[in-house]
Amino acid sequence: MKMKLLCLGLLSAGILASEAQTLVDGNVQVSNLEVANNDGTLFISMNLTPKDLKVKSNQKLIFTPILVAGDDSLALPDVRLAGRNRYYMEVRNAKEDSDLNGLYRVRNDEPVEYHATVPFEPWMQRAELMMRDNRCGCLNEVISENNELLTVLDFVPRVFQPDFVYLPPKMTRKDREVCGAAYIDFPVNRFVINEGYRNNQVELDKIYATIDSVKNDPDATIQEVTIKGYASPEGSYAGNTYLAKERTRALVEHVQQLYSFKEGVISYDYEPEDWVGLRKYVAENDISHQQQILDIIDGELEPDPKEWKLKSTYPEEYKFLLHNVYPALRHSDYTVHYVVRDYTDVEEAKRVLATRPGNLSLYEFYMIANSYEEGSEEYNDVFDTMVRVYPNDKVANLNAANVAMSRGDKISARKFLAKAGDSAHAEYARGVLEALERNFDASQQHFMTAQQGGIVEAEAALAQLNEIQGKN
Repeated sequence: MKMKLLCLGLLSAGILASEAQTLVDGNVQVSNLEVANNDGTLFISMNLTPKDLKVKSNQKLIFTPILVAGDDSLALPDVRLAGRNRYYMEVRNAKEDSDLNGLYRVRNDEPVEYHATVPFEPWMQRAELMMRDNRCGCLNEVISENNELLTVLDFVPRVFQPDFVYLPPKMTRKDREVCGAAYIDFPVNRFVINEGYRNNQVELDKIYATIDSVKNDPDATIQEVTIKGYASPEGSYAGNTYLAKERTRALVEHVQQLYSFKEGVISYDYEPEDWVGLRKYVAENDISHQQQILDIIDGELEPDPKEWKLKSTYPEEYKFLLHNVYPALRHSDYTVHYVVRDYTDVEEAKRVLATRPGNLSLYEFYMIANSYEEGSEEYNDVFDTMVRVYPNDKVANLNAANVAMSRGDKISARKFLAKAGDSAHAEYARGVLEALERNFDASQQHFMTAQQGGIVEAEAALAQLNEIQGKN
């Protein structure tokens, strides 16, 4: 009689197979041993084949597979190989058909097919599968007992082991700029800068501080200073054009006298009426008739008729804007354009990193990082600083994503990868992230795209995915 249990799960599960071995001093062969974990169920199957096995007529051998891991253990259904008399005695004494499950008469060279299923428990991931054999006499007394190791289970979930690929930035000229806005007040119909008038000293100091921050940096060279002046929309457009131009020119002359820039370094432009600034305020704040006012601002009327329509149609709102918003529309935006010299010595670059990281190029950040061991705290910190200095750069975000993934910070990694572009390197990094989150289908697609783009590490990553998923 052969005990057979159809085990469909073995076809789709990862299977642990073991080589043939023997029990009972070589007289019972264990072959075709397979253990599979599929959807929370553990499947065990094997063949037990007697080979010159001697069992007295009134004796039986009981084989009991046992799972053991530390203090946890579970005995599986056993197999009873009985001598002639013992076999028929147990058949006669069986009260139910189930009492005969696992009972066989010893027949040499005839395999017994064993199958069992049990709910899979976490402790079974690395459990030992033992086989206990007891030889029992006619009164069920134990004559001998042995325990043999059949195999060690290995169902610890496979975790993707990433190979992070950092992208070296290109060497580029380090053009920089710093910007600001100042609100300089002038007496009516005057165009001379008066530092003591109203809050002018504070506003002028903002411009001075911006220029000085670059001028006092020995590694920076100012290339250009630009100032653009704006007037507010009240009054005539022609008058505002004159005010914006002359007052901006006065401010430029004031700054030039103070700093004595070379000819052509400082320049200016002007915008007669800052309708863009007015629209921004109206759109972003709760104001009565907001949409109607926006429609007037966005309309095709010339500036003077537009301002008159706004003033006459919505006088209360216009009065509010005139007193609370228009003063801020009279501003001077300034930009200091400069270039920073290159740092070729890594130790000097490290000192700059500690004091003026904004002076470093992406390439110099990468140079510093590579002076440390990959994955070290110092290595990772450099890329963290790089992305803070260059928050919108694709390469900086890509490398920062690699650092975040190496730390297990998948949320930050996904945020950085959203700004890393669509290069093959970025696709590879997205594949790594999806693999770490066990989204293997998405990961495979990213790796295939990266492989087509020339990322050699993608091939090994795809092979690893196949191994994790039990594919050949």
